[in-house]
Amino acid sequence: MISINTNYGSMYASKSASAAQKTMNVSMERLSSGLRINSAKDDAAGQGIATRLSAEIMGLDMASRNASDAQSMIDTAESAHQEVHSMLLRMREIAVQAANGTLSTADRTALNEEVTAL
Repeated sequence: MISINTNYGSMYASKSASAAQKTMNVSMERLSSGLRINSAKDDAAGQGIATRLSAEIMGLDMASRNASDAQSMIDTAESAHQEVHSMLLRMREIAVQAANGTLSTADRTALNEEVTAL
């Protein structure tokens, strides 16, 4: 007669070892990544919140860069404005100087050339 024996103790030990291995793998994944949530299965709500906050942070970073670019454009425009202002002041000085009745034709021509150069 042939008999088949089942070793329930070894089956239970094997199942427990598999569960311990799985738990250790999850722990190693968390340790190696440094993250509390590695995937949605760890914490679905937390993953959703983290994703939303990451998107918000990226949006704020982009807004900060846009503001910096706008400030650079304003600085450039202000510099150009100052240059035009200086040129207009010099043109006014030349106009007042040209109104002097004692200037010769050559002097007036030189002043005209300076205004044209501006």
